Amino acid sequence: MANDGPVEHGYPHLETVRAAITALYKRLSYDTIQTFATSVVPADVAFCDTDDLYLGAQRVAHELVRHYRLPDARLIVSFREMRHAANVELAAGPEYFVELNDRFRTHRRDIGAALAHEVMHVYLHRLDLSFPGVRDNEILTDTATTYLGAGWLLLDAYREDRASSQKLGYLTPEEFGYVLAKRALVFGEDPSVWFTSPQAYTAYVKGMELARHDEQQPPLTAAGWAGRRRYARDRRHARDRRHAPAGPPQPGVRYSFTSDGGGLGVSFPCPTCHQRIRVPVRGRVRARCALCRSVLECDT
Repeated sequence: MANDGPVEHGYPHLETVRAAITALYKRLSYDTIQTFATSVVPADVAFCDTDDLYLGAQRVAHELVRHYRLPDARLIVSFREMRHAANVELAAGPEYFVELNDRFRTHRRDIGAALAHEVMHVYLHRLDLSFPGVRDNEILTDTATTYLGAGWLLLDAYREDRASSQKLGYLTPEEFGYVLAKRALVFGEDPSVWFTSPQAYTAYVKGMELARHDEQQPPLTAAGWAGRRRYARDRRHARDRRHAPAGPPQPGVRYSFTSDGGGLGVSFPCPTCHQRIRVPVRGRVRARCALCRSVLECDT
C-alpha cells in the first residue's frame, strides 16, 4: 500500500500480468470465466461513514464472497496497525480471518478494494492456483481480482496529487487499467463510469491504449503499416534461413517463425488470453484460440 509515498507507474510487471490471464483461462476454462461477465457494482460495496465499521465490513466481505461464488466461505474481518493494506489467513476454511489496516477505519470507501484482493486470495487458494514467489503471486491475485470483476475497486482507490498519494495492490495504476481494458474488450463493459478518482480514469485510458495495441500486432489483419512491413521482412528472412537456427527475438516483436516438415509457420500470442497460437504461413487465414475461443483474422 502506497500511503503518501511514491507510486510506481508504467508496465514493469506486464509479462507476469499476461501470464496470469493465461493461467486464469487454463485453470477456470472459458465457460467459467464467462460467468463473471458482470462486475461488482458500486451499490453492493458502498460504505457510508454512518455504517457500523464491523457490520459494514462484514456486509462488504459477504458481497465479494457472493461475487466470487464462494457460498461456504465465511470471512471474519478485524482491524489492526500493520504495514500492508490487509492480510488473510489461508487455512482450510470455511472461516477465514482477514485483517485490515487501521487506516481503513477512517478511509471506509476503500474497504471494498482491500477486501476484493483478500477474498481473491481465498478463491485462488481453493483453486490451488498460484505463482512461485510472493511478488508474482500477488500480481496473479491483483490480475485475477481485476479480470473477474472486482479490481476496478482497487484502481479507483488510487489517488495522487502534489500533497498526498494512495494506491492499493501490487500492479501499477496503468497495469490495473490494462487488465480492466482486457476485461472490457471481452465483456463489452465500461468500468470507467464507476470511477470516483480522476487518476484512475487516466490510468484506465492508458491501459486501454495498450490493450488495443495487442489487437493490432502482426500477423493479425488489424496490424498497422509499419508492423506489416516489419513482419514481411522477418518472414522473408525466416524463409531464407529455414534450415538454420533462429536468431534471438527482437525487442517488441511477439511473433516467431517456426519450420518443420509441414512448411513455415508463425507463432504469436492470442490478444485476448495470451496463449500462443501457431498457424501456417500461407496468406489470409482465420485462427481460433482453443483456450479463450477468440476468432482471429490473420494475414500470414
